[in-house]
Amino acid sequence: MMRAVDVITKKRDGGELSQAEIEFFVRGLTSGEIPDYQIAAWAMAVFFQGMTDRETTDLTLAMARSGDVLDLSDTVAMAVDKHSTGGVGDKVTLVVEPLVAACGVPVGKMSGRGLSFSGGTIDKLESIPGFRTSLSTAEFKRQLREIGVVLTGQSANLAPADGKLYALRDVTGTVSSIPLIASSVMSKKIAGGAQAIVLDVKVGSGAFMPNLAEATRLARAMVAIARRAERRAVALISDMNQPLGHAVGNALEVREAIVALRGGGPDDLREHCLEVAAYLLLLARRARTVKAARVRVSAALDDGRAWEKFRQLVAAQGGEVRAIDEPDRLPTAHLIEEVAAPRGGYLAWVDAREIGMSAVDLGAGRAKKGDPIDHAVGLVIHHQVGDKVQRGQPLFTIHANDAGRLAAARERVLAAHQFSRERVKPLPLFYRVVRSHGK
Repeated sequence: MMRAVDVITKKRDGGELSQAEIEFFVRGLTSGEIPDYQIAAWAMAVFFQGMTDRETTDLTLAMARSGDVLDLSDTVAMAVDKHSTGGVGDKVTLVVEPLVAACGVPVGKMSGRGLSFSGGTIDKLESIPGFRTSLSTAEFKRQLREIGVVLTGQSANLAPADGKLYALRDVTGTVSSIPLIASSVMSKKIAGGAQAIVLDVKVGSGAFMPNLAEATRLARAMVAIARRAERRAVALISDMNQPLGHAVGNALEVREAIVALRGGGPDDLREHCLEVAAYLLLLARRARTVKAARVRVSAALDDGRAWEKFRQLVAAQGGEVRAIDEPDRLPTAHLIEEVAAPRGGYLAWVDAREIGMSAVDLGAGRAKKGDPIDHAVGLVIHHQVGDKVQRGQPLFTIHANDAGRLAAARERVLAAHQFSRERVKPLPLFYRVVRSHGK
């Protein structure tokens, strides 16, 4: 008879767990038959000993099958999805999903809420009055079939083993294990019915992966899982040393996404969205090259099809379309203060993590799960690394509903900007592409 302690000991001593041992452990984790202290011990053993690609894939599939697995094969020919490992000002999903759907590629996505400095897509969408983020499986499939795009919260029974394991990792110092992160992400993508996935792996001060080596390890682990699980995947390793775009905060980011969908917005956000969307078309076999895919998605953004698809999405999920047509109807903060640059020079550093944490302190995010958020508050960062800024020029704008929090954010965000007398190179948008298939 298999025992949890034997599985723990084998991994502690550097052994490779069999598929049967992993499935036994995940079943016990899900049912509650294996107590928390043994699960925590096993997670720590994995943290120190690691896992092979085969073990990590077996863990992923076992967690995916621990609850509902959404089969979309009776709804669309191929379901594509994207996942970001989390960042500051990352409103890419709001632009990319309708953009890809406008090109005829169905996108069914289940997103999470924000935690700590990393914003959540569901929180952003709930800035739109009436927008429903909880759909039944039948509603999910019907909407995907009818308009080709769905953006909803994760089902409570989607990879429940992952939810239980993550809760223990969060309090046992094992969150940063590459196999456990990779299996956590991919189990939810597979359970959600995705057959082709673009993984946006963030690296830098405002990301959970602080350096390129760690981000590359995570990217390779996730695409290895995809390959073994017979899914198509590409990982784009992208910069998160400064916020993406200008807006940080829920309604503020929705406004910026609306501008981007209408063909405007910050250059870095537009470029990032076009690249991610192009790879989704490539994985869906709707283009032979990234260059050809870029032509298609650029056209859909510029001619208004992506914007119309976003309007369809909002209407289908009960959102007030007038609020996106007239973004001033979205939640607005009572206190808005523009802060000037205290000196001139080239911007050498715009610390994404500090800006993200400042937005959380204003009320835009959560210190812990379940905390309420204020959709109206946040920051608009007017410049990026490499920009030349004159003294007295607007540096950032604070949107707050509390004078004390506004004052604290002013000091913290000022300190997050560092200047240089010498010219500074702009940061790259992307560092590396990791693929699971030949293309």
